[in-house]
Amino acid sequence: MSYPDSLPHDLPKQIADDLFVVYGCVKPSAMVRFTRNMAVVRENGKLTLINPVRMDEAGLASLESLGEVAHVLRLGPMHGMDDPFYIDRYKADFWSFEGGQTYTSPAITHTLSEDGPLPFANAKLFAFNYMKETEGAILLDRAPGILLTCDAIQSYATAPHTPHTNWLSRLLMPLIGFPRKTLIGPMWMKLLVTDRDGMKSEFERLMQLDFDQLLSAHGTFLSEDAHGEVKRAFDNMFA
Repeated sequence: MSYPDSLPHDLPKQIADDLFVVYGCVKPSAMVRFTRNMAVVRENGKLTLINPVRMDEAGLASLESLGEVAHVLRLGPMHGMDDPFYIDRYKADFWSFEGGQTYTSPAITHTLSEDGPLPFANAKLFAFNYMKETEGAILLDRAPGILLTCDAIQSYATAPHTPHTNWLSRLLMPLIGFPRKTLIGPMWMKLLVTDRDGMKSEFERLMQLDFDQLLSAHGTFLSEDAHGEVKRAFDNMFA
């Protein structure tokens, strides 16, 4: 089986106890390349890759030094291009919501559902309703709480803001709704959300969760005041 090539990326960076981020990118066209992140959660020596981003051999060696790659978790339906690579290489279990249409493989090992089991403890899965394809967020129940998201909530609020993003994309992003802020994904709203008022209620429900840090699939890690940032993003989207 052929897999997408690895693109520029950093080595895994620890941002909390047993939580790492790989800052990488995606290249949807010859002219555009923008940020894309993978979260790595470690528990008892086993790694769960969330929003997977393929790495080169040096990156994979660094990843393997952290523990055993045991699980791949697809949190958002538009982030599936690198799942097969990791599942095939490491014989990892695959966790995903059912009903995905953008990426229909590999076969799901464990079906995700709100408040259902996850491959690591002290965490809660939130599932957005009112979508063409289900997306989720994960709350890591820590002090402070850490929210892991895919496309629904993105943060470009902290330096380096848009790692591995080429100059053209950096110029275009603020013009198409991606400023250096924490935001609700405008393209996500347009492409996947079926009921805007219903989604407003979903974000009201999500903001009842207790978190102060945020790691999304785009942008950079937000280490403080994440709940306030998400509230401001909510006000900007639904005012």
